[in-house]
Amino acid sequence: MKSAFQRWIAVFLMLSTLSLTGCGYNQFQTNNEQVKASWSEVLSQYQRRADLIPNLVNVVKGQADFEQSTLQAVVEARAKATAVQASPELVNDPQAFQKFQQAQKELSSSLSRLLVVSENYPALRANQGFIDLQAQLEGTENRIAVARNRYIKAVQDYNVTVHTFPSNLTAWVLGYKEKPNFSADNEKAIAVPPPVNFGTGATPPKAPSSSAVQ
Repeated sequence: MKSAFQRWIAVFLMLSTLSLTGCGYNQFQTNNEQVKASWSEVLSQYQRRADLIPNLVNVVKGQADFEQSTLQAVVEARAKATAVQASPELVNDPQAFQKFQQAQKELSSSLSRLLVVSENYPALRANQGFIDLQAQLEGTENRIAVARNRYIKAVQDYNVTVHTFPSNLTAWVLGYKEKPNFSADNEKAIAVPPPVNFGTGATPPKAPSSSAVQ
């Protein structure tokens, strides 16, 4: 724990630089509000995707011989993703943030597989309800990507303020800490579908070594 003496020194240094470059307090408020707004949009788009999934599952269930394991994986991944308490405070908890990110990543992966497998069912691909839901999901994935990129930029700006002088003195005194961000390996591209062998005898292509799903 920092001593009171150390804090007073920090306050003195902060005040000494205030007349020259400012202590960064207002910048913290601006950046923090931007992080909050960006995070809210991320949650909104993820929720939109979660709301579409039950309808998609119901349509796919109409295909009697559809792979039940694939369908069940989507149901379970959605349940796990929606079970994470995605509150505004989550952006201040690296462990909770990582748990949220992993759950959404698994849901993206299961959805990708379901859409790949659906290619083997002509009747399903011709179903207008399925076509509409697939289009809505694709649009939502694009919105998720945009929202995530905005959040990433907002957090980067906030974290720079945390670490640069003289605003780092304000961060130290007032307890502002670096916020967690989405990991770089999840920002390469959306959903490289997993290989699926439809029983043609062909050897499925090798899966990518690192995940590209969200």
